Amino acid sequence: MNLPNKLTVFRIILILPFVLLLLGGFHEWSWFTAIFGGIMEYVDYIALAVFIIASLTDLIDGKIARKYNLVTNFGKFMDPLADKLLVCAAMICLVEMGRLAAWIVIVIISREFIISGFRLVASDKGVVIAASYWGKFKTTFQMVMICLLIVNNGHFLSGYASVLHIITGIVTWIALILTVVSLIDYVWKNRGIMADVK
Repeated sequence: MNLPNKLTVFRIILILPFVLLLLGGFHEWSWFTAIFGGIMEYVDYIALAVFIIASLTDLIDGKIARKYNLVTNFGKFMDPLADKLLVCAAMICLVEMGRLAAWIVIVIISREFIISGFRLVASDKGVVIAASYWGKFKTTFQMVMICLLIVNNGHFLSGYASVLHIITGIVTWIALILTVVSLIDYVWKNRGIMADVK
């Protein structure tokens, strides 16, 4: 297994501690507080650090794979899957924590299912669909949105909580709009793929 693929697997592995940190701190599970009792107020930020590290591995593994021609079928399949698992896990946790509306997550996850369906049909036809700039912007804003929602827990910079809340709301709406726009762009540009599907 080459380095980019190892980074992809590492990103998937990081999902478990990220979720445990985020939900453990929120629910204050007894075993969790026994371990992190003295630093419970910082658990969200440890979770944030894990999320950022996982997100950075996505940037790094892609660059390494392209630079050194280490693109593999495993990487083509697992890299986007790892991204979706990380982002969806984070958003579902944030819904449970009451920091993100469920309908927003439904829209975002529905978009991923639709795009995955298009890619499956395209793959059967031997067509490779490249990621669009809209999709890249969408992913970037979703990552920033998740980071802001984790930080926006009432403990960090309490004097600026209202400003942080406003910024978080704006970024969330931009992420949602880009999700819809990137879906429309993707479907329209690749509408020919579904032309003969009955």
